[in-house]
Amino acid sequence: MFDRIAPVYDAMNRAMTLGLDRKWRRLTAQAAVRPGDKVLDVCCGTGDLALADRAAGGRVIGVDFSEQMLVRARRKSAAVDWVRGDATSLPFEDATFEAVTVGFGIRNLADLEEGLRELARVLVPGGRLGCLEITRPRGVLRPFFRLWFDGLVPLAGKVLPGGGAYSYLPASVRRFPGPEDLADAMRRAGFEEVGWRLLGGGIVALHVGRRS
Repeated sequence: MFDRIAPVYDAMNRAMTLGLDRKWRRLTAQAAVRPGDKVLDVCCGTGDLALADRAAGGRVIGVDFSEQMLVRARRKSAAVDWVRGDATSLPFEDATFEAVTVGFGIRNLADLEEGLRELARVLVPGGRLGCLEITRPRGVLRPFFRLWFDGLVPLAGKVLPGGGAYSYLPASVRRFPGPEDLADAMRRAGFEEVGWRLLGGGIVALHVGRRS
C-alpha cells in the first residue's frame, strides 16, 4: 500500500494539512534534535522529517520499509543515509542514537508498544524521542475532523493516482490512542519526562520523551 501511495504522498500531506505539515516536522526536529546528534528518523517516508532533523544539526539516518518511499527520499538528499528496514526490528545496535524522530508513522505499527520499546532500545540513556502524530480532537473540532478524515481525505485520495489507499487513514486514526494514552505507552516502553502538546487546532500532537 505504501509503495502505491508513494507518488502522491507529498501532495496528499500538503493537501490534508493545508501545508502545515512542514512546520510541524520542523517543530518536532527542534524539540528532539541537538546539533551534532546522531539521529534516526523512523517510518521516514519520502524524507521530510529526516531533512528537518538534518536542518536542526543532526547526522541523520532515515528508515522505512517502503522502497518506493525511499526512492523519493533519495532524490531529495544524498546527505542522509536512507535504509530499508522494519521499525519493530531495527538493524542497529543498542544505544546507537542520541535522538529518534517519527512523523505520522507510529500509528501504522502492528504493535505500538513493541515499536516504542524498539525505539528506546536504539537510543542512548537520556536520548530523546520526538513523535508527531494525528490524534482525535474533542469538542467543537470533532465534527470538522469527522468530515475531513472520514469524507474529504478518502475522496481526495481516490482522485489521485494510487491515492485510493488513503481510505485506510480514517480507520487507522480512530484506532490510535489519544494523546494521553500515547504518553502512557511511551512511559511503559521506557521513556521518562514525557510531555506533549497539541498542534494544528488540536488534530496533531507532538510528544517528546527521554529514554530512561
